[in-house]
Amino acid sequence: MKKLFISQPMKEKTNEEIRKEREDAVFCAKELMGDEIEVIDSFFENVPAEARPLWYLGESLKLLSTADVAYFASGWKNARGCKIEHICAEQYGINIVEA
Repeated sequence: MKKLFISQPMKEKTNEEIRKEREDAVFCAKELMGDEIEVIDSFFENVPAEARPLWYLGESLKLLSTADVAYFASGWKNARGCKIEHICAEQYGINIVEA
């Protein structure tokens, strides 16, 4: 079973929009990979009130380190955190799938 990390822009999106996009990403990844996948939960809902963008990125990178495949949702090229996650996936040999 492959572990799937989803990178997606989240700024100015509702929780519902984020969840829907994640569902679409899982469907697409299953179609492309043809394998059973385990989705790494990288959508942080209960976070410290003082959490800043780098806190989220740090937590995401920890999770990315456990992935076999990283799926980059539409719009990732315009989101600074997604761009950094993409660079890390490339540099550390994690397979990449782009929407």
